[in-house]
Formats: sequence, structure tokens, C-alpha cells
Amino acid sequence: MLLGHYAVALAAKRAVPKTSLGTLILGAQFADLVWPIFLLLGWERVRIVPGITRVSPFDFVAYPYSHSLLAQVLWGIGIGIFYFAIGRAPRSAVVLALCVPSHWLLDFIVHRPDMPLVPGGGRYGLGLWNSLPATLAIEFALFAAGIALYLTGTRAKDRTGAYALWSLLLLLLLAYVGSIFGPPPPNERAIAISALALWLTVAWAAWADRHRQICPST
Repeated sequence: MLLGHYAVALAAKRAVPKTSLGTLILGAQFADLVWPIFLLLGWERVRIVPGITRVSPFDFVAYPYSHSLLAQVLWGIGIGIFYFAIGRAPRSAVVLALCVPSHWLLDFIVHRPDMPLVPGGGRYGLGLWNSLPATLAIEFALFAAGIALYLTGTRAKDRTGAYALWSLLLLLLLAYVGSIFGPPPPNERAIAISALALWLTVAWAAWADRHRQICPST
């Protein structure tokens, strides 16, 4: 799942309007942000197996440190504590901490049974990726809901606030469609290097969010 994770961050902005969208995306996408780093370090493994699911050709052989539920809960607690230490905003720290393991829940819905509860433990997944129409329907619905919640809670202060946001959303949409209908990457290293580009969305979202303001009713 890609768009669904960004939808969580967009929606979370309504709960903590003073928290940067970039920070919320860092939380909701933290697992996928550190995953390519762990791949390059050899700590986690993935294989390309075309047809393993209808939507994704990836066989996630091992990703205990980025994608197990226990790891994400611990990452979330650590990030929440760090955020509270520098910002003294308890509500924002809690929401940010919860965004991290939300990643596991959404992946559990779409993945085949490869999502570990704990490193080395049983692996689970509902397998929504075996149905392309159902996957697209849920991803687009979540993304649209997240965008709607974000737009009802913020408004652009200038043209940058509008253009930066909509260009980011369009980029995410195109990247998602390309990942499904385009050819698979040639090897594991290519997967990792291309996935590192997700870090750009954190900075991009923070930039767009700085040029937006909280709606008076929020």
C-alpha cells in the first residue's frame, strides 16, 4: 500500500493541525523509509517474483526491523518520545507515535501472509493485493478521504501552498499507478535505490505545509 499510508498522514493533520504534514508522513511512512536502507545494508531481503500477487511482484523474504508490528510499535514510541522532547506537544507526539504502526495495519490488509508480528515470528496478511480492482478501490478511497480531511483543515497562504501540495499529490498518484502497471525493477538494489526517493516526499510535504495555514474552524 502506498496511497493509504499518505492518507493516514493527511487525515492526522486534522487531529494535530500544528504538526507539519512532513512530520506526519515521516511517521506514517517510516517503515517504508527505513526499509530500503536496511535492504542496502543487507539486514532485510526482498525478491522479485512476477505474479506472486496481482498487484505487487515483491516477495518480502524478511523485513523484521522495518515491518514487524513489534518493531513499528517500538519505532513509534521512540519517535513520539523524541518529538515530545523537542516540541513539548503531547497530543502531537501521541498521534505521531500511532501513525508509525498504522503502517503495519494497512499493509496487513493488502499483503499476502508475510507481515510479521515479531521478528522471526508468524506472518500474516489478508491478501487484498490478489484483487487489482479491490486494491485500487480501497487505495483511491483512502487517498481521497485523506485529501478531503487535509483540505478542510488547511488552506493555502499563497500560490506555493496550492501548487506544492497538488504537485505532491499528483506525483504520489502517478508513482502509485506506475508501480502497478509499469515493469518491475530489475533487481533488489534497484528497488532499494528507487524507494529512497520516498524521503523526498517528507521534505516536499513539509515545504507545502509551511505555505498553508490552519482554517479558523479547525
